[in-house]
Amino acid sequence: MRIWQCCVFCDCQNRKALFLVTVTPLSFLIYERVAHFSSVRALDSAQEVLEQADYLYSCGETQKLHQLLVRHKDSDDAEFLWRLARGSRDLALLSSISADEKKRLTYEAFDYAKKALEKNQACFAAHKWFAICLSDVGDYEGIKVKIGNSYTIRNHLEQAIELNPKDATSIHILGYWCFAFAELAWYQRKVAAVIFASPPTATYEEALAFFLKAEEVDPNFYSKNLLMLGKSYMMLSDVKRAALWLAKARDYPAVTEEDKQVHKEALELLKKLG
Repeated sequence: MRIWQCCVFCDCQNRKALFLVTVTPLSFLIYERVAHFSSVRALDSAQEVLEQADYLYSCGETQKLHQLLVRHKDSDDAEFLWRLARGSRDLALLSSISADEKKRLTYEAFDYAKKALEKNQACFAAHKWFAICLSDVGDYEGIKVKIGNSYTIRNHLEQAIELNPKDATSIHILGYWCFAFAELAWYQRKVAAVIFASPPTATYEEALAFFLKAEEVDPNFYSKNLLMLGKSYMMLSDVKRAALWLAKARDYPAVTEEDKQVHKEALELLKKLG
């Protein structure tokens, strides 16, 4: 999932020139070492690293972003750690990544998200990315584990929204949770009934309400939200509104791998609608 916060980044050339003018011989040696990473500039504070990370994320520079953040993998700052979780997950989603590497990155992302939550329970993004990464790990551990984690996932999404009601992506993911349980296959429902005395349930109407709320909070923020609005209306047999939102998903600028997948699926669904 592509997400979400973007910071205004100052002019790179001016900043670099100022840096080179003011360095001492010792600091210039330090600069040379950091400059070994050709795709990432030297940064002189934690805040600058976070700003650079958000800038790279907004540009869809997945590999450069991961390269930047992985140098801070031992940080105790939740702001670094949840971004590392997101970066590792985004890297795992690239089509060029092998199956084994994808699995490794998925578990790596979960470890970073878990550590971020341990470091700061008041960080909404830590709750959000813990929920996302816990769901991803479930894909490798079987349907029983995935369903077993469902209440934990929902709980952390609700905490993320409580901490930051203006985060559209947390609202979107909660909608996706509802959609997934609304369309749960009969055999998966039987598994859920074995695990829980009261298995998780949801409706397409609930899912739609969350997707609409996310769009209200931050219009056109995410291609997948547009797609899920279209799919929700399809499940509710509202063809006109389904076509409207699927067309928006189709026309959304395809910056990331996920955007491209959304574009493809939206086209296919529009063809089904005629």
